[in-house]
Amino acid sequence: MYIQELALNNFRNYGEVNIQLDKGINIFKGDNAQGKTNVLEAIYLCATARSHRTSQEKEVIKWNEEAAHITLDVQKRTFNDKIDFHITQKGKAVAINKLPVAKLGELFGTLTVVMFSPEDLQLIKKSPKERRRFIDIELCQFNKLYYYALKQYYKVLKQRNNALKQYQQNPNPDMLDIWDMQYVEYAKEVIQRRSEFIQEINEVAKKIHANISGGKEDLEVVYEPNVLEANIEEKVARYRQKDIMTQSSSVGPHRDDLKFLINGMDVKVYGSQGQQRTVVLSMKLAELRLMQENLGEAPILLLDDVLSELDDSRQKYLFSYTENIQTLITCTGVEQSVWNSQKVGKLYNVVKGNIY
Repeated sequence: MYIQELALNNFRNYGEVNIQLDKGINIFKGDNAQGKTNVLEAIYLCATARSHRTSQEKEVIKWNEEAAHITLDVQKRTFNDKIDFHITQKGKAVAINKLPVAKLGELFGTLTVVMFSPEDLQLIKKSPKERRRFIDIELCQFNKLYYYALKQYYKVLKQRNNALKQYQQNPNPDMLDIWDMQYVEYAKEVIQRRSEFIQEINEVAKKIHANISGGKEDLEVVYEPNVLEANIEEKVARYRQKDIMTQSSSVGPHRDDLKFLINGMDVKVYGSQGQQRTVVLSMKLAELRLMQENLGEAPILLLDDVLSELDDSRQKYLFSYTENIQTLITCTGVEQSVWNSQKVGKLYNVVKGNIY
């Protein structure tokens, strides 16, 4: 899989730009705040229907403009797709091959990406919410059933919380029973699919991490569900009175977390910064491998100013995975490791919203 052409119109600081991408390594070089990351953000939006930088997509619209538009041509093994992504002040709309997409979930799988940025290096230190987001974004890209289960789960969670807030003024246990039944149904599916995914990524990341560390470190990625699939029904019922008092749902996968262990020790607590970065690198490369295995072709790798955060050995290991994978790199200066790794396809200079 690779992107042939990308066109941006009134997206962030770009007025109108059209670029042809190489199948291999594409480097976007420029000073800070020139628009390098905006290119990767546009591609990420076309893959996941959301920005990795903001929850308010209207922020991507260029100042004083009404709408932003992204057009992207992606070539796959046997066919190609054209994605049109339109963002207005009121919302977003997508068309694939000129056919409007009724539900954004239908976009998943058309274009698959793995994004790696300096913020990701803080994955271990960040809040559980960020680790859940990591799981969800990757799972949604190659499992539409998970996307729909997750969407329904959060929809029912919102409705259940609303019912809990209204309960003291208008007690209605029958209504709560209805929401609880749906809540448990979707929660079970989310928990099951997350558990299976973490088992898969753990096996792959463990091998990668052992190679990077020269066999000195054993990585284990542990799924920490807030509640087990087998007893969620009983636990939701048991905590109902507490939930009525707090007016929120205390049990469910919206409170899940991940733990990373090296040689049995919690990396968040005991790991050095270098170990934490190696764990995140292992996870990203495991994502790449899993997507390739599940989808039958490699995703596109987006490296947003991450090379300067990795030492030479980690950079070298990262590039060992980019062979036959379209890779887009943003940087303020071209690292020597890029030139040493393999032939660079194209080098772009980005200056004040212009790409040369």
